[in-house]
Amino acid sequence: METSLHRQLKSYYAPNAECEEVTLGDYRIDAIDGDRLIEIQHGSLGAIRDKVRCLLEDYDVHVVKPIAVRKYLVKRKKKNGETISARFSPRRGSVFDLFEDLVHFTNVFPHPRLTLEVALTIQEEHRIAKKPRRFRGKDYRIEDRVLRSVEEQIELNTAGDLLNLIPGKLPSPFHTKDLAKAAGIQRWLAQKMAYCLRNTGAINLVGKEKNALLYEVASGDQAAA
Repeated sequence: METSLHRQLKSYYAPNAECEEVTLGDYRIDAIDGDRLIEIQHGSLGAIRDKVRCLLEDYDVHVVKPIAVRKYLVKRKKKNGETISARFSPRRGSVFDLFEDLVHFTNVFPHPRLTLEVALTIQEEHRIAKKPRRFRGKDYRIEDRVLRSVEEQIELNTAGDLLNLIPGKLPSPFHTKDLAKAAGIQRWLAQKMAYCLRNTGAINLVGKEKNALLYEVASGDQAAA
């Protein structure tokens, strides 16, 4: 079922309502702006990988990946029922959350006709209380997600754009612990980030130090490809 978040983002990016949910051949496109096709993908990028690859043969495609930098959690006893709790989640998202999902999309991105946009948003997550099915299971199900605001939009076109997201300076060579420190993220996410950077040509594998793989930043021509 389509979420409110998805509907709101379609309206945010489409020039008008007539440009939303347009049929193009075998595909349903979220929005069209001139000659550009826009796909909003809150779920896995891997789920639209084949669709985007096919569309890129004939069109410019703009994929929007919304990431919640803050979530306001609203929990109710039942749909449209009494609110049990309402609070901001202590967890804060960042642009680096993209790499958890980008691992399934590196055989499509980068592409000269593709723009991948990270939309940093504040969202509401509406939950309905339920009894957990197993020990330590979730005591809720997500009913809907709602857009509160778009805080920042970051467009990525090349492998170099991915590398430029890192605010800190990397040693040469570096491993994923260095990458985690420079980006201010956990090691497991830095490992996914390294996978994406390597597969897109932004960095090269140059050796090994004990069990850690060593990388170097690719030349400007490679990263910009």
